[in-house]
Amino acid sequence: MSLHAKPTEESIARIAAQRRTASISSFIIALLLTTLVALILYIVNMALESKVIPAQIIYSSPSEAEDDVTIEKVNVELIRKPTPPGGGSPSKVIVASTTSLVAVPVAIRTTDNNSFGLDDGIGIGDGEGFDGGGNYGNIPATPGKRCNTADRLQRLATTGGTRECDDAVVKALRYLQKTQHKDGSWHNKSKVGITGLALLAYLGHCETPLSEEFGDTVFRATVYLVDKGLKNNGRLFHDAKGLWCYEHAIATYALCECYTFSKAFGYNIPNLDQVTRDAVQWILNNQNPIGGWNYQYQENKRWDTSTTAWHLQALKAAQATGLDFKNLREIIKNGLTSLTDTQVKSGGFGYSKTSAGSQNGSHYALTGAGVLCLQQHKGKSNIDARQGIEYLSKNSTFDFKKKVNYYEHYYASQAMINEGGLAWKKYNTMFREPLLKNQNKDGSWPQPPGNHHSAGTIYNTCLATLMLEVYYRYLPGTGR
Repeated sequence: MSLHAKPTEESIARIAAQRRTASISSFIIALLLTTLVALILYIVNMALESKVIPAQIIYSSPSEAEDDVTIEKVNVELIRKPTPPGGGSPSKVIVASTTSLVAVPVAIRTTDNNSFGLDDGIGIGDGEGFDGGGNYGNIPATPGKRCNTADRLQRLATTGGTRECDDAVVKALRYLQKTQHKDGSWHNKSKVGITGLALLAYLGHCETPLSEEFGDTVFRATVYLVDKGLKNNGRLFHDAKGLWCYEHAIATYALCECYTFSKAFGYNIPNLDQVTRDAVQWILNNQNPIGGWNYQYQENKRWDTSTTAWHLQALKAAQATGLDFKNLREIIKNGLTSLTDTQVKSGGFGYSKTSAGSQNGSHYALTGAGVLCLQQHKGKSNIDARQGIEYLSKNSTFDFKKKVNYYEHYYASQAMINEGGLAWKKYNTMFREPLLKNQNKDGSWPQPPGNHHSAGTIYNTCLATLMLEVYYRYLPGTGR
């Protein structure tokens, strides 16, 4: 038989009390744990929010309306992205919220083709006598180290510039910022070409859509050109019946530099790669039989140093993008041949094969254009380029009281700094101080006496700005 101990009332009460105590303890412990977890999550959240969050810019394409059509300011939406493996700030991502196209073309202004110019350059090599360009290096692996005031001042000091040169450039960029239309363009005529020229001036100062002061200006100008290319299947113009070859070449050149910058800095503008490819391919597909390019891209033979120089510089910029283009070397080779066809015994480059194409009929104002293209594609030791340098050294003048052709010196300043040595020192002494002295208080440059082929104040200002940027130009082929 088994024995069972009957619990007393006292033991039963003691067990019940223990159970109540255990329940209360469990509840308190659970409450404390919950509070602790909440506190930890709050601290982690505060730490995350204190980190820099990259901006994703979403843009809407400009509307179909004309000149001063109102568009909304770039909308900025913050998203969380991890820091890159190598450290530093996460990349800024620029994406499109729409693919709508814009802008009904407006009439292009017809100007004398030997002075409608704007430019700068980049570099290429070829197995047939091409040596990669004169002292044209590669884009720095760490571009951020180049895009700062200290670096620019250092380059100014070693290439013949002064702090005043950079101050004048910043002042000019602020003037251009104030005169930009709401759709991202500049000027009332030849808007695509002038916008491309202004964009080159910003890029020459290493300004991108990421820049604090000028980022929105650069972004809207780039989007304006991209939208034009989307609307016209890669062609960049306002009026297909006008001299749109200038506009297309200049804008293509600017977009190529934009694309190169986007790779170097790690941002993306939607459709920029597509429009850049299509615009360059249009140039490659529409060279005339002697290697030049005609006003409306007609197929007839025609020598034109001014238009050909723009297209060769656009192709130089295309090389720097790293994009693959068929027949690029052959097209460049033929283009350079059409340029040297216009060179005379003195070393000067004429407007065409039979004429000087200058304002007075005897001075070869396009010599700098011919020399720069040869330097970029064949190197500064090329014999034809050297002969052109000799002509520039003997015949260049820069006098605001008599005559200054911004277009002529836009090319010449680049060609001469690429040459370097005594030739550059002499030329730099001639043009630097007069150009600085004659800048207007608002940052623009006036129309000097004797220059009858300017496209206006914005055009003058872009060219003068690019001249003062030769001391430190960011991309290869645009300076020493």
